[in-house]
Amino acid sequence: MVRVPLSPDERTRGEKLGRLLRTARGDRSITDVATGAGISAETLRKIETGRIPTPAFFTVAAVATEVGLSLDLLHTETTPTAAGDLSKRPA
Repeated sequence: MVRVPLSPDERTRGEKLGRLLRTARGDRSITDVATGAGISAETLRKIETGRIPTPAFFTVAAVATEVGLSLDLLHTETTPTAAGDLSKRPA
């Protein structure tokens, strides 16, 4: 199976997601949050740094719950319109 390359927008969205999760983690260790979310610390590190720009929904949901973020907020903050991309806003 050949994986289609990600678009620049998808990469940017993954980087924003990672920054939001990293900020919400605050002073907690990556190991503590990853363990609480049921994933490996390496997976969380890759998500936070944008190396996994399109993590699985349930992975994002578990990490968001662990750090106290709502999925609504994550969606709002990572959509092109939230990023200020006027070309993607409805007319």
